[in-house]
Order: sequence, then structure tokens, then C-alpha cells
Amino acid sequence: MSRSGLITAAVLAFWGVGLVAEEWTEFRGPYGDGHSAVTGLPTMWTDTENVAWRIEVPGKAWSSPICYQKRLYLTTAVPVEEPQNAQSLRTLCYDAHSGELIWNKEIFVTDGKRSNKIHSKNSYASPTPLTDGKHLYVHYGTHGTACLDLDGKVIWTNEELIYAHVHGSGGSLVLAEGNLIVSCDGGDVQFVVGINAKTGKIVWKTLRTEPDAPKKFAFTTALVLKLDGRTQVISPGPGAVISYDAKTGEEIWKVKYGSGYSVIPKPVYGNGLVYVCSGYDRPSLLAIRPDGKGDVTESHTAWKVDKGVPHSASLLLIEKQLYMISDAGVATCLDAETGDQIWTQRIGGNFSSSPIYADGHIYLLDEAGETTILKPGRAYEEVAKNPIGEKAQASYAIGDGALFIRGEKSLFRIQAN
Repeated sequence: MSRSGLITAAVLAFWGVGLVAEEWTEFRGPYGDGHSAVTGLPTMWTDTENVAWRIEVPGKAWSSPICYQKRLYLTTAVPVEEPQNAQSLRTLCYDAHSGELIWNKEIFVTDGKRSNKIHSKNSYASPTPLTDGKHLYVHYGTHGTACLDLDGKVIWTNEELIYAHVHGSGGSLVLAEGNLIVSCDGGDVQFVVGINAKTGKIVWKTLRTEPDAPKKFAFTTALVLKLDGRTQVISPGPGAVISYDAKTGEEIWKVKYGSGYSVIPKPVYGNGLVYVCSGYDRPSLLAIRPDGKGDVTESHTAWKVDKGVPHSASLLLIEKQLYMISDAGVATCLDAETGDQIWTQRIGGNFSSSPIYADGHIYLLDEAGETTILKPGRAYEEVAKNPIGEKAQASYAIGDGALFIRGEKSLFRIQAN
């Protein structure tokens, strides 16, 4: 089946035919891989030119926005006086066209009983929301997970995911077989859970079997993959990437990568391979055939690359070419079937945001808020560099004919005039 056919099947299987595929419904978009079919996006802007609006967002957070039916949803954390050093964990809804605030809802307040320590580059609201078209799901790591309706009414909350954050939370929710999948890799315990999306009850909880890395934490978002009639959730963790049955949590296969930990990039799938980054200290990129059973480290690893691999940004697969941007600003294009390097180019800057592909262009957002736009292909071809004048670590969203960028203080709508 072609990639477009796989995407269509995946959208129908997991979201239902009633949901418009081009809504930006979760981290990395409708397919979870950074791709969009939207056209007419600008390739040139400044902090004012081709900026339809810029609004200030309260609090501090690095969750990415999502866009559904001309509404933007995102989370934030606002300091409060009581309890001491506590944060009000909130969800916000904006009109995507005008930037007008529609609602702002407090979901949880940190109580000081769980880890309040975060890395200087992290926030108390870093996981990206998710919608199934009727409900909005938000996640704040060990501080809580919740389901809201699209008008902000809380339907259920879950505060049962107890683990010691190291540097704060990071991984976002995915939805598979009616379960919200959460990877919970703390310094004390490492597990993956499936939460019933209708009730908020834990359906399954599976302890990691391979936490052999010297440091045991990670911050990943799982990949959902339907293969041979079975839905896998593929979750990188400390020491190994592990595939679980989405319905039961049964471990299907695993591939070890040794000392890898603090894993952040979300895996991507294509060409019969799952592409996984192994995290700190020296990241590797592994291409894995996902049809195995048990420990398939030796038998199902198709190729491995150790140069230019990101710690933070997720990968971008465009047909037979795999693109990545290292934290230090080195862009690389690989042959996705063999791992052979096609080109590499130092762009400069530091990168945390995951790239996207839309309207024939690759968009790369650095931490200074500058987007580098490339044409995909077998040679490096830079189209433009566009600043917003504000620090940025969240990833892009696309919707309502525009590109949305969350900065440290502001949310921008980038649109061709």
C-alpha cells in the first residue's frame, strides 16, 4: 500500500470517518508524522509581515497548539501563591481566525507532593493536547490527565500516574483502540499505560522490561502502528524501544540501544521500517522492521546511524528520504531504506522543535524563533529564513489555512497576505 493509502487507512481506523483528516488534532498533526496537505502557506515572513495576528498567552509552557474546526487548543502553567511554588495547570481555547480567547480553564493545581523540579528548558505544561473531534484530552505528566468537551467542561480527570519526573514532563498523548497511551519514564519507575478515553480509568499498565540505561528517564510520545490486524504502540524508553499491544499492554517486541536515555523524539514509520532515536548521551538512529516478536535487536534492526542524530526534534520522513535536525543545528538527509547519507548542512542555531512538511516545503524552527525553509530533495536547497523575534521550543501547528507558532510569550498566526 502507498504512503497515502496507509495514512488514509490509519485516519479512518483511529479517528473515524467523521473527523476531517486535515485538522491538526495532535502532536505532529493528523497523522502524527509532521505532514500536512494544506497549500498556500507563506515562505516569507518577519515578526510583522505575513503575521495575521500575535497574541500574548498567559503563563509559561512549551506544549504545541492543536487546531480543530477553526479553534486552537493549548495548555499552560501559571504560578499561584498557594500552595507555595504551585502552578495552575490550565487549558486554553482561541478562535483560530481572530486570535480571540474563547475560554481559559484551570484543570489541576500542583500540590508540592509530586516532583515540581523541571529543567530550565522545560515547563509544567509541555505535552501537547489531543482531540478525537468530540473531546479534548490534556496531560500534565504525573500532575494529571483530563478529558474535556470542546467548550471546556471537564468530563473526567486521572491523577493515578505516580512517578518521579526528572526535568519535568514531555511526552504527549496518543489514542489507539479507545485508549490514551502514556509513556511514564521516571527516575524511580518506568511504565506505559493505556487509559480508557471514555472513562479515564486505567485499562492496562506495563512495566518496562529493559531499563538498563545508566539513567532511567525518558520523555517520548508513542507511535501508533496498525500491522497485520494488530495495533502496536511503539514507545522508546531508557535502554530500549518497546512495542506494546494497544488493547492489552502486552509487550510484542523490543530493540535494545544500550545506554540511551532521556529519549525525546517521536518515532516515524514508512518503507516497512520504524525510525527511532535513542536519546542521550550519544544518540543513534535505528531503522527497525516492526513485525518481530520478543527481543529482535539483532534480527530486525535494518540499519543504524550515529552521526547528526537529534536529541530533541522528531524525524521527518518524505517518501524514500529521511530528514533530521540535530540540537546543534546540523540538518541531514538520509536514504530511508539504507541509512546512507545524501547530504548534510550546518544551519546554525539550537533546535528543539520538530520539523513539518507542507506545501512542498520543510519547515525547521530553531530556539531563537527563526524558521528555516527547505525544498526536499537530494541536494540542500534553502528557500528562506524567517524570524518571529521570540524564543521558541514548541512545534508547529497548521489549520484554517495558516501556520501557527508558539513562542515563549506569544502565539502567532502566520498567513500569506
